Amino acid sequence: MQKRFIRGAAIAAVGALTLAGCAAAGDDEAPEGTEGTATTDQTDLTIGVFNGWPEGEAVSYLWEAILEEQGYDVELEYADAGPVFAGLAGGDYDVALDGWLPMTHASYMEEFGAELIDLGAWNEDAVLTMAVNEDAPITSIEELADNADAFGNRIVGIEPGAGLTAATQDEVIPTYGLEGMEFVTSSTPAMLAELSSAIDAGDNVVVTLWRPHWAYDEFAIRDLEDPEGTLGEAEGIHSIARAGFDADFPQLQTWLEAFAMDSELLFSLENAMFNSDVEASDYPEVVETWISENQEYVDGLTATS
Repeated sequence: MQKRFIRGAAIAAVGALTLAGCAAAGDDEAPEGTEGTATTDQTDLTIGVFNGWPEGEAVSYLWEAILEEQGYDVELEYADAGPVFAGLAGGDYDVALDGWLPMTHASYMEEFGAELIDLGAWNEDAVLTMAVNEDAPITSIEELADNADAFGNRIVGIEPGAGLTAATQDEVIPTYGLEGMEFVTSSTPAMLAELSSAIDAGDNVVVTLWRPHWAYDEFAIRDLEDPEGTLGEAEGIHSIARAGFDADFPQLQTWLEAFAMDSELLFSLENAMFNSDVEASDYPEVVETWISENQEYVDGLTATS
């Protein structure tokens, strides 16, 4: 477990240093001998990956493997959601695969939308949550204020710039009268570490979380009901590209617009990568194994033309 938390924190630090321009044009033709290469596309591709968002990380590694096989030269660069959206708008990244719409990342789309292309949702089951240990004394967020002491008067959040953090601050806390509780924000790995420690110690804990996430398979946790709907309805996870992507990557745009992955299949990929002692350096090998076990599905992702 701790390896994943440490790895996530290290990635966050590296990601902050790697927000550099990488969307320059590549060769017009793919390397000789590469079958199925989209020869009309540029070959150099940079995918922006949100720190601490495993669903986006998983599918980014999946598409890296698929596209490398197709003759692309793919780079994955990590940063928080805000810098990734800004980087897409500025042309530093070509595409990101983890835009939550219409609510979570709405502010970024409003700010940068003129420089972005929404390629559509590949999963429609995304939902923001507030989760507690399975044996916690409450079942609803509306009970949290009266039971704050049982949770140490703390709500453990993720990154300060995350859409989930904004929804918690702007909607959840004022709606349910939680101003008296400390809302701790730092990073997703730190939240997961605190969640793990509390579960191991038998303590109550309340965290901001989201589905799909491997934590629901790893820990004995459950969601609190949100009767006022402050965290919104289920959302779609979208692929978001920079302006000009359609001209530079017409074949890849077609593939990503058709990309679909249900939650069960996504969980199987996430669990292979994260729900074990796998190191980040082993992800490519893990993904290749997963691809071999799901070859028919993967082949279908580049079947459209």
